[in-house]
Amino acid sequence: MVVFLPIFCAIYYLAFWLRFEGSLNVDGVLGEYGFRMFRSTILWAVGLKTLAFWGSGVYKIRSRYITILDLVNLSKAATLSSAALAMVDYLIFPNIMIPRSVFLIDWGSTILAVCGFCAGIRMVQDSGRIFRPQGDCRPTFIIGANQSGASLLRIIERNKESCLRVVGFLDDQSSRIGTRINGVPVLGTLNEMCALAQRYDVSDILLPADEIPGKIVRQLVEAGNSAQIQVQVLPSYQQLLSGKVEMKPRPVCIEDLLGREPVQLDMQNIRNWMDDRVLMVTGSAGSIGSEICRQLLQFSPKKLILVDRTENSQFFLERELIKLGYNGRFDVVIADINDSKRMRAVMREYQPDILFHAAAYKHVPLMESNPGEAVKNIALATKHLADLAEEFEVGTFVMISSDKAVNPTNVMGANKRIAELYVQSLAARSKCHFVTVRFGNVLGSAGSVVPIFTQQIQNGGPITVTDARMQRYFMTIPEASQLVIQAGAMGRGGEIFVLDMGEPVLIVDLAADLVHLSGLKLGEDIELEFSGLRPGEKLYEELHVAGEKHVPTCHPKIMVAEKVSFSEQFILEAFQRLSDLTEQPSDVILEEIQRILPEFQSAYLKSNQSTFKRAA
Repeated sequence: MVVFLPIFCAIYYLAFWLRFEGSLNVDGVLGEYGFRMFRSTILWAVGLKTLAFWGSGVYKIRSRYITILDLVNLSKAATLSSAALAMVDYLIFPNIMIPRSVFLIDWGSTILAVCGFCAGIRMVQDSGRIFRPQGDCRPTFIIGANQSGASLLRIIERNKESCLRVVGFLDDQSSRIGTRINGVPVLGTLNEMCALAQRYDVSDILLPADEIPGKIVRQLVEAGNSAQIQVQVLPSYQQLLSGKVEMKPRPVCIEDLLGREPVQLDMQNIRNWMDDRVLMVTGSAGSIGSEICRQLLQFSPKKLILVDRTENSQFFLERELIKLGYNGRFDVVIADINDSKRMRAVMREYQPDILFHAAAYKHVPLMESNPGEAVKNIALATKHLADLAEEFEVGTFVMISSDKAVNPTNVMGANKRIAELYVQSLAARSKCHFVTVRFGNVLGSAGSVVPIFTQQIQNGGPITVTDARMQRYFMTIPEASQLVIQAGAMGRGGEIFVLDMGEPVLIVDLAADLVHLSGLKLGEDIELEFSGLRPGEKLYEELHVAGEKHVPTCHPKIMVAEKVSFSEQFILEAFQRLSDLTEQPSDVILEEIQRILPEFQSAYLKSNQSTFKRAA
């Protein structure tokens, strides 16, 4: 403010000097009339301008980070001070009448002078970067001539400690070639990456996360490896705001290679469906359940109820959500979905409008050894919860299923399929919209293949793969969770929604990618071993039950599986028999499951049948 006082005086004097065309008398001052007018109003002009700038917060602007919004605020302050001076001139000095051109010249000169002053300070502050020897910095490219790329460029240029010098952008749109962002040209397309990198001596390329599909990332990484170029990923704004990542480049990870274009949600439809309603998520402490909770809290539910029996995981989830600013918008409930009395009390207390059922056992080999527990925790638990949803008039019940429910060869998948059938049977006669969402493997979920491979690599190997032909569909946790929410909003009851999981991935290729991304070589640094199929595992996951067709929906990544009819009486009788057999030997339980689902092909039963035939 002290610095601006003489600047304001000089600007006001300049406005009069220009208005009176530099007219001077013998004493070397302005013409008598103009000088008297200037002298009478200078204190008012400077005082009002100082107050306007103070009130608008202009003095608090940090020159190095000045933005368009700051310039707009500055213009408002200058306009306000000029208007105030005009009113003072009209009310207090009616005999003077300052010429209107003086106001206009003073207003424009003030904006230009203050902007120039801030620009000068910024040049001084950035002089170390501007005049830094370019030879000390490594040339680099940024992929994406867009908002993320421009933001990354500004961060690099303003960082005095940065050892990078951005020499150009690469973009997938050829129409942007030749344009410039902050003086840096868009040099070419992604296909020209290696040739341009060789021409400009670039060995590092920066890629803002989530900007391009994983398939293209894979191509860039493979091309870069052949040309000895390192592609590094910068975290996205969404990741930064969630506090999940550090602000530094990282090597490309497996999620980048397998990721697809971001899911586009019908936000208005989802908001109409869930805003100001009570939502409940079972299995909230699990990988999918916890991510569904995070996604749901981005909307405006009346309350979110987190239900899980795992106390420790619930504790850490609660702390995370509070840290993200969601305190007061959710309740954490410790409850076992198999405990019907406890769940009835929870439903009576909270009266949920929408229920996402994500609680279930999921480890295939363990369920093969414990089929009775699988029946209790998957099939029977879903039945009890669905019955409660109908009893307490829940608006929508969303069950999360698995692609392992399709032509199941394991106990976990078979129980998921039986649960699907029961949910569908209820939908035919219930006011509640019973909806099922079916998808495949999720990257990074607890116990999934990627964390296992990563741990094996850290231990020095070997990486164990069951079979060279094994392949799976993969989704990221946020992608799966968002599509579950979208499918729930679309459901009208009875649908089995099948999510588009892209192309299947060979597990061997997945292992090789992880070894490579760790900076190692498969077969040299890390060995690969084949252990053989485990009980209940399939080489290929399937998307269609026999006789089932997939019909497109209004969302490009969600399809509906046409219903395969079963009588409600048959399903109820099947559940009654299962509930009576949970403590029986495994073969008894498996035979009953096969009776309900003739397509169920149990390896345990096959081996026992072979043994019986040999004995006979």
